[in-house]
Amino acid sequence: MGYYGLKPRSNYWQLLPYIHPQWQTIIQALACTLGVTVFWPIQAALAGQLANFLGQGNIVALAQLSGVLALVFLVQKILMYGQDALMAKAAFTIALDLRKQVYAHLQGLNLSYFETAKTGDLTYRLTEDIDRIGEVVNKVFHDFIPCLLQLIVVLGYMIYLNWQLTLATLIVAPLMGILIGWFGEQILKFSHRSQNRISNLSSLLTEVFSGIRLVQAFAAEEYEIERFSIEAEHNRKAKYAAEHLKAIQFPVVGFLYVMSVLLLFFLGGWQISQGNLTGPEFVSYIAGVGLLIDPINHITINYNDFKQGEASVDRVFELVAVQPTVVEKPDAADLPTLTGKVEYRQVNFTYPSLSTQGRQWGASVLKNLNLLALPGEKIALVGASGAGKTTLVNLLPRFYDPQAGEILIDGINVRDVTLKSLRHQIGIVPQEVTLFSGTIAQNIAFGQREFLLPEVQAAAEIANAHQFIIELSQGYYTWVGERGVNLSGGQRQRIAIARAVLLNPSILILDEATSALDSESEALVQEALERIMKNRTVFIIAHRLTTVRRADRILVMEQGKIVESGTHPELLEQGNRYAHFYAQQFS
Repeated sequence: MGYYGLKPRSNYWQLLPYIHPQWQTIIQALACTLGVTVFWPIQAALAGQLANFLGQGNIVALAQLSGVLALVFLVQKILMYGQDALMAKAAFTIALDLRKQVYAHLQGLNLSYFETAKTGDLTYRLTEDIDRIGEVVNKVFHDFIPCLLQLIVVLGYMIYLNWQLTLATLIVAPLMGILIGWFGEQILKFSHRSQNRISNLSSLLTEVFSGIRLVQAFAAEEYEIERFSIEAEHNRKAKYAAEHLKAIQFPVVGFLYVMSVLLLFFLGGWQISQGNLTGPEFVSYIAGVGLLIDPINHITINYNDFKQGEASVDRVFELVAVQPTVVEKPDAADLPTLTGKVEYRQVNFTYPSLSTQGRQWGASVLKNLNLLALPGEKIALVGASGAGKTTLVNLLPRFYDPQAGEILIDGINVRDVTLKSLRHQIGIVPQEVTLFSGTIAQNIAFGQREFLLPEVQAAAEIANAHQFIIELSQGYYTWVGERGVNLSGGQRQRIAIARAVLLNPSILILDEATSALDSESEALVQEALERIMKNRTVFIIAHRLTTVRRADRILVMEQGKIVESGTHPELLEQGNRYAHFYAQQFS
């Protein structure tokens, strides 16, 4: 998936920087765990004593011992609560910190990354995969480590009672360890496959629901249902393969465990007959064996979960391993207030393409391009699709960096300034307006934590948006649905213009800002654009030449080069490419 060719080392050590800040909470939880562990052999010893008094019929001693045993259980359960609550707090804080850092890292990646990444897959990694990591970290400290300590302490007590019996019982332990390890590695492989399938399914759903209008317009519902069914079946097979393997694992490991218990009873009876073990000691020993059953089962289950979680760790840290291609210099300065002079010097640009052989470079889009835009000049870019118009303006806010040449604003190289200060002085009104869930006011003031409503209203008035906004049910506090579907195209476009007005940029980019509008909406938007363009350097991309006739200069682009330059009358008089385009549209 695009940049996912970068793979970090596959293990949980990558989580240490996120675990370290929670060390105090983890230490407190482990202290509770040690307290819980200490009580396991005490319970086994008390069980042996209880059997002894039961055989003697000593009711008083039996009652006293039962009271002690109940107190031991109570204290242990209180410590268990502390262990579980503290570890859950630490684990989910670790997951939160990881999620926030990965999200922040993704925000710093470039447009080229998101053009190849699958939205559904990114969403799955940030939600399900990180949730799984949090659950695994929680299990490690509140389940796996306590079970391991319980196993060690109880085994130590059993060795103390009768080391020969314990040694014989553990004959099958190495075989069980090898089997659990082999099953774990296979489950890891199947988990990788399963989670990739789930990501693909999530990506498909995101893609289809985002384009549901197109699906219905082309009556493609059955086609999409078939696509979904195929992907869902792949997902089912991948998940079933992992669960089928676990279904085999538990009977195999369980059978070996039962065999070891049967061997224990046989050898225990023999040791008693030889006088090496008493009845109460054997009861205590059996109680110890009983205390081993639960931790062994938990360790087996947890090992499988850890392997599944390792797949999630890999997938999340693949995102962290991706590095942006457009980066600030360490000594980057803030861009001062601009007059708006823009210069492109010998700029060459090629989009990277991705293939099975890795990252490669595609065909050149801009070739030795030179351009000087004076402060306040309105420059229109026209030409066929693929001529390089949008690429040219996308280099200005550094959505991409050219492979050669340089771009200067007021004589300052854009590579020498911070991205934030650069982009705050460049306003963009795109063809496809993106609105986010929130109020009208929040969408106009997008990116500003605090804003003044009068300033938002003033921007809306310039953008010809104020009138329709105040007619909405709650005015500027009207909630905008996902992607602004409850607004018309012209209304969304005017909100985008108001957004640019509020930013008050020195440079303005209008990318096909009126191409998808009806004539009435276009007139309102065009009037708003005339207002916002005053005293700003403006780059206008348009296929409809009616929107560019009043530009100070029109540049005709072809195959990444500027092939004509002039005003509308001058270019018509020359009778070349621009005149041909104009004749095609208005013949």
